Amino acid sequence: MNSSNHVRIVEVGPRDGLQNEKAMLPAAIKIELIDRLSDTGLTTIEATSFVSPKWVPQLADAAEVFRGIRKAPGVVYPVLVPNLQGYERAREVGAGEVAVFTAASEAFNRKNVNASIDESIDRFVPVLERARADGVAVRGYVSTVLGCPYQGEVPVADVVRVARRLHELGCHEVSLGDTIGVGTPAKARAMLRAVAAEVPMAALAVHFHDTYGQALANILACLEEGVRVVDSAVSGTGGCPYAKGATGNVASEDVVYMLHGMGMTTGVDLDRLVETGAWLAGQLGKATASRVTRARTAA
Repeated sequence: MNSSNHVRIVEVGPRDGLQNEKAMLPAAIKIELIDRLSDTGLTTIEATSFVSPKWVPQLADAAEVFRGIRKAPGVVYPVLVPNLQGYERAREVGAGEVAVFTAASEAFNRKNVNASIDESIDRFVPVLERARADGVAVRGYVSTVLGCPYQGEVPVADVVRVARRLHELGCHEVSLGDTIGVGTPAKARAMLRAVAAEVPMAALAVHFHDTYGQALANILACLEEGVRVVDSAVSGTGGCPYAKGATGNVASEDVVYMLHGMGMTTGVDLDRLVETGAWLAGQLGKATASRVTRARTAA
């Protein structure tokens, strides 16, 4: 059990949140969102993704956004990269931390990146090698750790194997993601405990979606096991474009409220975070209304 009272929030709204919102926000709004988040006390804000715009058009402006954000002292702005080409694009705009991703489910990996788990890892081994040479930190994501929309149950042994492999390859942190939000506290606890037997708890993070309203309960169970890094998205944005039925990430505001209520520290100003969430919801509402109006006009 980790006795530390501090929990680091990894804010994934600008990337994992916006990538699955139907409303397309302009780069200027995304930049303002990240700048607002930088003023809340968050120290890790995932800024964008350098995957192909063909697959994630919502983040096609990744380079413009990353160049435009104000880099606040003490805040890191990791970006998602799928391969060496994405890594090079990220480095061109000055990214100092990147994230790579795979899944614990073979079926999900095939649907998501058209490759097996081992093939997907092979693709980003060059990223890890280059990052090591460049002094760039790499975070690893493991999706579908508690269930898959295509194969159903995911064996815990598969989650452990993938997480251990990412850590061995040099990922300083491995985020365990319940992509479709089907986990419950007992399952989340057992999964984390199994992974922590092979990967140091200090190198693990949890990432829950709130499809069945279980995200906060799952986070609490994992906190009791000793995890001290939690992914969340302001205003509960996003889901996963390759996981049908997955609803948004757990809301950062809810996570911080719970943690502060437990007497834990985050360094986050909850009032400012709530204001930012309300502002973002308004921006998404405007963008959605505009999209609907354009569709009706075209019809």
